Amino acid sequence: MTRSRQLLFPCDHPAQRLDAFLAEALPDISRAQLKKLIDNQQVICDGAPTKASFKLKGGETIQISLPPPQPLEAIAESIPLDILYEDQDLIVINKPAGMVVHPAAGHSQGTLVNALLHHCDDLAGIGGALRPGIVHRLDKDTSGVLVVTKHDSAHQHLAEQFRRHSIKREYLALIHGHMSAARGSIDQPLGRHPVHRKRFSAKARNSKRAVTHWSIIDNFEQEKFSLIRLQLETGRTHQIRVHLSEAGHPLVGDPLYGKRAELNNIKDHQLRLLIRQLPGQALHAHSLGFIHPRSGDFLEFSSDIPAPLRHIIAYLRKGASAPD
Repeated sequence: MTRSRQLLFPCDHPAQRLDAFLAEALPDISRAQLKKLIDNQQVICDGAPTKASFKLKGGETIQISLPPPQPLEAIAESIPLDILYEDQDLIVINKPAGMVVHPAAGHSQGTLVNALLHHCDDLAGIGGALRPGIVHRLDKDTSGVLVVTKHDSAHQHLAEQFRRHSIKREYLALIHGHMSAARGSIDQPLGRHPVHRKRFSAKARNSKRAVTHWSIIDNFEQEKFSLIRLQLETGRTHQIRVHLSEAGHPLVGDPLYGKRAELNNIKDHQLRLLIRQLPGQALHAHSLGFIHPRSGDFLEFSSDIPAPLRHIIAYLRKGASAPD
């Protein structure tokens, strides 16, 4: 059965292309799917079908006819999950570093979705055949708190919160170097890198506003490392990793935005061994807060820093407290 969504383009919103607005308003639907809906005249603007390039100026009513949820195609696998909370609407997971969120090319098995399909007998297909219930994601090697929805209504509710940037997200990260102040913000638009297609950059032609707030927890003179707290105002792909790297403070262990020489230049042999045990970048999604789609209550969940990163921090703190 076809489902319908109605959106209102705000009168006070800057003019914007139809496809760009839909991509922001419906983050659970891929750009390719949106283009297909527009081309098939399943997107109606003020009563008439239109083109993806149509410029919205304010006050337009947009009706989208969505196909029914696709049948699940990912394979259920018995993979242990660290469940922080679960009810009939959603499930909150502490994702380990090294786990991919949903199946994709090169990662058809062993993902969070494969594990969820085995655990949940009430997981709907909203979000697509390979992304059931996935309303946001963490990079493969980023650990921490992630919420997954179980049905269409909860998915729409959480997706809207993410679109409005009202979700509370706090990360902990170990970085190279010392920031210039106790706290601050990075406001740099991000888009896909013009040359390296797996990377994102502030130098991209087609970029979107991205804002990361940070504050210092600890500065370590040993090897000039810092432990910082980050809060996301927006949630672009690789946002924290790119913002910190382009600010000159890449995440420790980041294979994509860091530099191999930074690890090789660490003089402390034990510290270098500890860093080599990291599965990837030293980034942990420490807490996540949102409005529950059914009760309307604000819920917040947190998880401890995983052992490999915790051991590095403990080693650095021990060095900082050692007598001269």
